[in-house]
Amino acid sequence: MNDGKRTPWIVGVSGASGTPYAAAVLRGLLAAGESVDLVVSRASRLTLLDETGISFRDAHWREDLAAWLARGADGKPDAFDVDLDDVRYWPAGDLGAGPSSGSYPAKGMLVVPASTAAVAGVALGLSKDLLQRVASVTLKERRPLVVAVRETPLNGQTLRHMVALDEAGAVVLPASPAFYAGATHIQDLVDFVAGRVLDAAKVPHRLYRRWEGELGAALRSD
Repeated sequence: MNDGKRTPWIVGVSGASGTPYAAAVLRGLLAAGESVDLVVSRASRLTLLDETGISFRDAHWREDLAAWLARGADGKPDAFDVDLDDVRYWPAGDLGAGPSSGSYPAKGMLVVPASTAAVAGVALGLSKDLLQRVASVTLKERRPLVVAVRETPLNGQTLRHMVALDEAGAVVLPASPAFYAGATHIQDLVDFVAGRVLDAAKVPHRLYRRWEGELGAALRSD
């Protein structure tokens, strides 16, 4: 468990579809030796249950998180082996949690995936739950905030909220997989988005093949 010796990244998981994106980001952070503070919204628990069959419970968060992070994007269990010693969990309803204060040390926050409701709440400075509160704290403390929006199509209201987040200093990162990296599996597409989130946070990783200016390089390497 994160014992305070290393400053953590805070990962907020909202209710949008895309729980494999969150899992890939969490695995990437831990693989890079980062500590993580995790906030899982109430709405995201319904999405997680629907997409994976996993019930995320406060009292059994470690067991449930282990099952989630071990699961591949294709639904296969035990696809990954993850050590959770550097993860600290905060219930979404705990507005007195450590990360709710600007004095709590954190490197920044990654909201993955970000629903339009989460985007609106953060853009408007609301604090209806811990996820929104921590995002607001991240902005006011001028720490990095990456918001991986997962919704389509986008209406004008959401687009205006995204512009407001950009103007406030956040990185607005739509969960849009690319194909130039030579994806051959659904996990490759998920890892591309997760890798771009980690890029925005300046966390090193090897989740996808980077563009090097050579057409067809990914195809020839397969």
